[in-house]
Amino acid sequence: MASASMLRLACILAGALAVLAGSHAAETTYPSKPIRLVVPYPPGGSADPTGRAFGQWLTERLGTTIVIDNRAGAGSVLGHGIGAKSAADGYTLLVGSSAGLVVQPALGIKLSYDPVKDFTPIGLIVNVPFLLVAHPSVPAKSMQELIELGKAQPGKVIFGSPGTGTPNHLGMELMNSMTGAQFVHVPYKGGGPATVDLVAGRIQALFGSLPQWQPHLAAGRVRVLAVGHPKRIKAMPDVPAIAETLSGFNNSSWYAIVSPAGVPKTVVAKLAAETQAAVANPAFVKQIEGIGLEPASSTPQELGSMIGTEIARWTKVIKSSGIKID
Repeated sequence: MASASMLRLACILAGALAVLAGSHAAETTYPSKPIRLVVPYPPGGSADPTGRAFGQWLTERLGTTIVIDNRAGAGSVLGHGIGAKSAADGYTLLVGSSAGLVVQPALGIKLSYDPVKDFTPIGLIVNVPFLLVAHPSVPAKSMQELIELGKAQPGKVIFGSPGTGTPNHLGMELMNSMTGAQFVHVPYKGGGPATVDLVAGRIQALFGSLPQWQPHLAAGRVRVLAVGHPKRIKAMPDVPAIAETLSGFNNSSWYAIVSPAGVPKTVVAKLAAETQAAVANPAFVKQIEGIGLEPASSTPQELGSMIGTEIARWTKVIKSSGIKID
């Protein structure tokens, strides 16, 4: 009987070792099949080409197919939810955005995922700098002059945005809270209508991405005052950062690679190394800068810390501004 018990125990131990060996082999041979990269926005814009550029990088570096899966909806919330609920095996990745991981949670919107608990951070990929542009009729020709105008004539300078609670809107609210100026917000249903009204002079200022404004700047239809990124950007080195006038100002968006929580550490380390290698590669950097974005890099730990810090920062701005989402 004792020998039968020992035989059973030996079989159990052998089975456990086989499972562990199989798990270890799966990690060390990763990837052994195609990887899905969820992009929580439609084709076009800046998230999609960012995802495709990184997907191509992984294809070449890992020797496997990267399938781009555009899952747009609810301001990126739909795609983030899909990414969060996918299997934690390293074969589903997400182009996580500051909108879905920071702004939407800070706004108190009901989400199907927890931005901190449901994801494993892998690495930051790009920053999306916003330009602060004004209609040529606005007398202010610098950030300082705009702030002075907002203080001296409360309500005169009207900012448009693609909608309440968007990073474009939050940038204006951050300016109000840091300066005591009174800029007025008018939300639109998308960036297109807001741009049309700015060019027509029906509103005075707007935050927007570099690709959005390049043709209008070239034609002289709008004037750029500053960039919302913490420092000057490579594409426009002569344009000052708002932070040069308002220390600590930052309303850049960003995209990062994240995975569902629980992905094996060896897989995370491998993918993190690839995100850092990509943004150090001249060809990849040129591709990203061609979209009007700024390459950015981080470790998984730095990205996780940044997400928590950003949620706290924007939650404070949103509460102090009394922003409500219907």
